[in-house]
Amino acid sequence: MAELTIKKRHAIKKSQLSSLMKKLGESIGGDAALYDAPMIEIAETASKFNIYIIDKKPLIMEQDTWAFPTLRGAVLRPFSGRRIVVDMGAVPYMINGADVMRPGIVSVTDDVVAGSPALVVDESHDKPLAVVIPLYDAAGIIALEKGKAAKNMHYIGDELWNLEL
Repeated sequence: MAELTIKKRHAIKKSQLSSLMKKLGESIGGDAALYDAPMIEIAETASKFNIYIIDKKPLIMEQDTWAFPTLRGAVLRPFSGRRIVVDMGAVPYMINGADVMRPGIVSVTDDVVAGSPALVVDESHDKPLAVVIPLYDAAGIIALEKGKAAKNMHYIGDELWNLEL
């Protein structure tokens, strides 16, 4: 696996900060305040995401229309919404980058929306395993009997998880 390296990093402007926090608030609601900091840096990498650094850790990732905590962000600053809970049988597949399949899903929070990121956690310990893009809304995922429910974007052990500063 290719290692992700930071080419440059710099503090973001106040206007960029307000835009980032607005996107983050749309994703995780009031819990976005957990990620507010006096200084947030943006890292220039070869990643498909913009990566934001808070307290020397990559805690937020952003694409065009959304911002969402990275797995490290979800571990260090836990939030409550946008969750897909999988059974323990799915864990080995999730940490190897597999997409979320319907048979492994135990529950889904009502705020999961198709096309917007969500956090996958295990049912026993509520530990974050992956950030995914759901293919269906929460009700659609529950209604599925089989098949792919969400596309894996970032998982434990990938280059973003292993990013060292």
